Amino acid sequence: MRVLVIGRTGQISTELLARLPRAGHEAVGLEPPDFDMTSAAQVDAAFAHYRPEAVINAAAYTAVDRAEDDRALAFAVNATGPHLLGEAAARAGVPVVHYSTDYIFDGTGGRPYTEADAPAPVGAYGASKLAGELLLHLAQPRSVTLRTAWVCSAHGNNFVKTMLRFGKERPEMRVVADQHGAPTFADDLADAAIALLPRLAAAPAGDRCFGVFHLTGQPHTTWHGFAEAIFAGAAARGQAAPKLIPITTADYPTRAVRPANSRLDCSRAAAILGIQAADWRAGLDRCLDALKETRP
Repeated sequence: MRVLVIGRTGQISTELLARLPRAGHEAVGLEPPDFDMTSAAQVDAAFAHYRPEAVINAAAYTAVDRAEDDRALAFAVNATGPHLLGEAAARAGVPVVHYSTDYIFDGTGGRPYTEADAPAPVGAYGASKLAGELLLHLAQPRSVTLRTAWVCSAHGNNFVKTMLRFGKERPEMRVVADQHGAPTFADDLADAAIALLPRLAAAPAGDRCFGVFHLTGQPHTTWHGFAEAIFAGAAARGQAAPKLIPITTADYPTRAVRPANSRLDCSRAAAILGIQAADWRAGLDRCLDALKETRP
């Protein structure tokens, strides 16, 4: 299957472009400056040129704090882009897999969020991602949105790499301990999308495999708990670990509000799609091993 991957150097797109050929697919990755997903003309030209049989949108504006002051660009990339992709995919008769975020919820709930819970984004980033979900599925009902959270990998910028970098520079670190969620590794998210492709390509509109699903790692933890696991793994690989001090969200103010509860209930993806939430601790081991291999 010829798969058009929107994004080329991001965490998930990097994994997709490496893994799709291994699964027997032809993969084409597009991103700026060569491709602008907010341009209808460029989206249409890409479909006409590459004639994809499926599309995976792994591109997004993810600068959560900056989005508060740059709402126009956040909405262009996170909402207009998916809408244009959905329209082009509908005309071509091909399915779309799209990644979204826990930030579409306000994070005040006392349990893991299900797909039936009403979205209530409190910031520009979450609002733009929610708009993208709605516009994509309106344009192309044969779409799957995978909402995820706390994405990490050996590529790009993420919490694991930030912790390891600061851990080399500081004897102690303060890490938020009252935000709850689950780390999710990009290779697991890529594998999930790839596993879906044959089913999506064959399924008609209205099939249960289309729609919105939650998919994160498991088990749930906090940023502080995740940091403890990162440094335990790093110590086992020869890096000294700093002292970790738990702090509250109020101790670490940011421009945009972070959800206190980023826990997503992933049981629907397991029941309908057959995709289980992966253990993030195994993903962390893979990530740390990969980073150790690339260390100069």
